[in-house]
Amino acid sequence: MTTRLQDIRRRRGTQARHAGRWAEILAACWLMAKGWRILGFRLKAPQGEIDLLARKGGVLAVVEVKTRPTLEQSLAAVTPHQQERLLRAGAAIAARRRDLSTLFVRLDMVALAPGRRPRHIPDAWGRIGDQTQTGRRRR
Repeated sequence: MTTRLQDIRRRRGTQARHAGRWAEILAACWLMAKGWRILGFRLKAPQGEIDLLARKGGVLAVVEVKTRPTLEQSLAAVTPHQQERLLRAGAAIAARRRDLSTLFVRLDMVALAPGRRPRHIPDAWGRIGDQTQTGRRRR
């Protein structure tokens, strides 16, 4: 019985990873169509993993991609702690690259729902006032 349950969990995990990857590709295409340049997928930093890193003008967007039935559920799926980690990860990546170090780091979301167009939400959690250009918090 235990191995059957493990197999089911393993299959669900694999399906979720594939669905997540597909959602990230769709979100990247959507952003590119709107003029964003995609700099990376699933970037790993000590602070966390970034789904998409995108640039447009003077903005470096750390983009979280969520697939949920509603926009509200997508926004609620990312806790304040996760938001903080994602911003720190984006700022750390920007600080390591000279061409990104002067950009404003922002936390965006692309929400995907079945049967609907992707929705890009700039500054999805209203955190712009919390940051300076490098993504660090103001004192």
